[in-house]
Amino acid sequence: MLDSEIYRKLGLADIREKVADGGRLSLEDGQRLFDCPDILAVGSLAHHVRTRLHGNAAFYVLNQHINYSNVCVNGCRFCAFGRKKGDPLAFQMSVEEVLDKVRSRLGEPITEIHIVGGCHPDLPFSYYEEMLAGVRALRPSARIKAFTAVEIAHFARLGGLSVREVLVRLRASGLDMLPGGGAEIFSPRVRQLLCPTKISGPEWLELSRQAHGLGIQTNATMLFGHLETTRERLEHLVAVRELQDETRGFICFIPLPFQTANTGISDIEPTTGIDELKTLAVSRLMLDNFPHVKAYWIMLTVKLAQVALHFGADDFDGTVMEERIGHMAGAQSEQALTRSRLERIIVEAGFEPVERNCFFEPVSRNP
Repeated sequence: MLDSEIYRKLGLADIREKVADGGRLSLEDGQRLFDCPDILAVGSLAHHVRTRLHGNAAFYVLNQHINYSNVCVNGCRFCAFGRKKGDPLAFQMSVEEVLDKVRSRLGEPITEIHIVGGCHPDLPFSYYEEMLAGVRALRPSARIKAFTAVEIAHFARLGGLSVREVLVRLRASGLDMLPGGGAEIFSPRVRQLLCPTKISGPEWLELSRQAHGLGIQTNATMLFGHLETTRERLEHLVAVRELQDETRGFICFIPLPFQTANTGISDIEPTTGIDELKTLAVSRLMLDNFPHVKAYWIMLTVKLAQVALHFGADDFDGTVMEERIGHMAGAQSEQALTRSRLERIIVEAGFEPVERNCFFEPVSRNP
């Protein structure tokens, strides 16, 4: 599968050997992979790793996304979702409206509720506790994956609480794990240009460290294809890899291609399929200590996400139901997929669909 002569001609023989032996790649190795013109050679290395880890399995989840508000104090230039309070396109759901979203799908066998929103300037912390407690009461067996590290830091600052207090209280209300959003690119240069009021990369990592220390597992993301360099992508990957060495608290890594529409930098060229596939593959190769890499079909489109399963990704995400963040930035994917369609898409890509919960524990269904 990994023809040694091909990699010798590409000048990647040493990287091929590291991958074959299960060794760790350096940042410089990652740069050589990004620079390699042969996308199939890079993809084959990543596919070798994902197959070694997961065989022919491709995971998916029956989940429901709820975005409770897009009112946000941060004003990030890359974000088409956030709005200032009073903006005609701003929205804020009451706790009861959030619960109505959950009630509307109680007849469906959903195993994960995914809740994120903007950093609202004046919602009390009790709002989030009541929301989680209400969702937990309605869906006692579902896992609740809610609030990015950025939101957690915002709750702490607004409520005069420590991050630890926020996490402990949210867990008591029903929180199971944190999604990986808000990481963007850790590069201080890029953050100063795009999101100067958001928590820094080191702060995002420290908050994740605290969550892991409490036994709260999380995901990690990387937003790519805007103003960053490939080296800054690699520095981001190395940073989350180092924290994973320390805590083992990350479950899944999600590379997110930047969606340009309706943002403050909508004039830049959108990512290409080659760049997206190569970034997924390099992520899988660099993150040797991450169990899973997601092909997030909302951002990639369903068709490219199918291909991504051959470029290192092992997870397809899920049914989603209703997603606003990516679609407000111009994502061309559908709003939802049914379980049967998800499974057909995975089978057609040549893989075995495995339903999972947010911890990647297999879910058994009665035939």
